[in-house]
Amino acid sequence: LTPALLASLYADGSIVAVKEFSGDVRRAYEIAEIAPGLDLLVGADDVLLELALAGAVGWIAGYPNALPRSCAELYHAAVTGDLTTALPLYRSLHPLLRWDSKTEFVQAIKLSMDLAGRPGGATRPPRHPLAPEREAVVRAATEKVLAEGHA
Repeated sequence: LTPALLASLYADGSIVAVKEFSGDVRRAYEIAEIAPGLDLLVGADDVLLELALAGAVGWIAGYPNALPRSCAELYHAAVTGDLTTALPLYRSLHPLLRWDSKTEFVQAIKLSMDLAGRPGGATRPPRHPLAPEREAVVRAATEKVLAEGHA
């Protein structure tokens, strides 16, 4: 949906918010310019900080299922503009957050949940387990975040 179409839908009362998942942070500013009042929700975990700084008012999130405390802390710091807290946390979590934009995001989140002691379990068909090399990447990133005290 283009920003112009979103503005039209907002103007006629058809929508009140939009989940922004394009990865193009510039859209947040364009949407705010042509549809002031349309709530923007972060729709991809790996652009949380950028969209929060651009005025997003919510987060439709995946990775907080695995790391709720640190993701909540990141979100609150981001929307309040507390970059001293948000930026180091975002850098630490970003190798995991970027899985949200990959086809194996459910598998990655569930593996991270298991590693964090929050049962995620196996995915159901049609999803397949992570390939061993992808699992190793998620495992290493999750273990690093947990070792840093983020959960």
